[in-house]
Amino acid sequence: MTPQQLILSLVLATMVFSVALELKVADFARVAQTPRAIVCGLIPQFVLLPVGTWLATLALDLPPSAEAAMILVACCPGGSLSNVITHIGRGNTALSVSLSAVASVMALLLTPFNFTWMVAANPVTAGWLRQLAIDPSGIWWSLLALLAVPMALGLLCSRHLPALAERIRKPLGNFSLVALLAFIALGLVRERALLNAQILLPLVIVVLHNAGGLLLGWLCARAFRVAERDRRAIMIEGGMQNSGLALGIIAVQFNADVGMVIIASLWGIWHIVSGLSLAWTWRRKDARLAD
Repeated sequence: MTPQQLILSLVLATMVFSVALELKVADFARVAQTPRAIVCGLIPQFVLLPVGTWLATLALDLPPSAEAAMILVACCPGGSLSNVITHIGRGNTALSVSLSAVASVMALLLTPFNFTWMVAANPVTAGWLRQLAIDPSGIWWSLLALLAVPMALGLLCSRHLPALAERIRKPLGNFSLVALLAFIALGLVRERALLNAQILLPLVIVVLHNAGGLLLGWLCARAFRVAERDRRAIMIEGGMQNSGLALGIIAVQFNADVGMVIIASLWGIWHIVSGLSLAWTWRRKDARLAD
């Protein structure tokens, strides 16, 4: 793990811990009583977005690396950052965490399965076909270190040290959010050589692709008629794929192909922008309704 990856992991773990300080075990018990919401949240991640992306690549005339990267990102599960965004947007955070955990485990089989057949079934990307062999340790690291451990510690602190949890919750959440934004800004500065006119097309692709994921999550939630807070969580889970996992696969399986790296990296930046924009829109909506 590089120093940059370690720093980002620590920032994300801190964010999850700060979110958990506001949760109770009873929140997860309520999620277990509504399995329909779990099923609804998994459908956009493993069916609607991957298939929709594959159909889009059949219709578009893009470089093979761009189309392969789009399919790969769509086949990856949501990451722990979606839990934080859901929490900021006052969605069902316990549902978001549950969906992230289940999706991370399912991705061990479904990510390589979906990616393999979709790339093979697209004439443009067929020559790019690789038999993926995802290292389970990567996903388990994400699941345990970035989600399970900080979540458990936060729940324990909230239960046994409520005064401390209340005192540190807000400043810790604010610090981790500022640190994440600073990390993104520094990454943009470091990669500023790529920020030229040639980046415009990949950026447009990423923006539209991410919007499609969010829309599919919203439509699925509407079709299942879940509650408003659940709908927010499902929408975020549908549009915030684990671009870090995608970048790891690209590095191992595709020798860090530049075209694929650009798409996955831009997704990693843009889905934070779109997610935070949605969260703040929802918060303003709630504030208006409360007046």
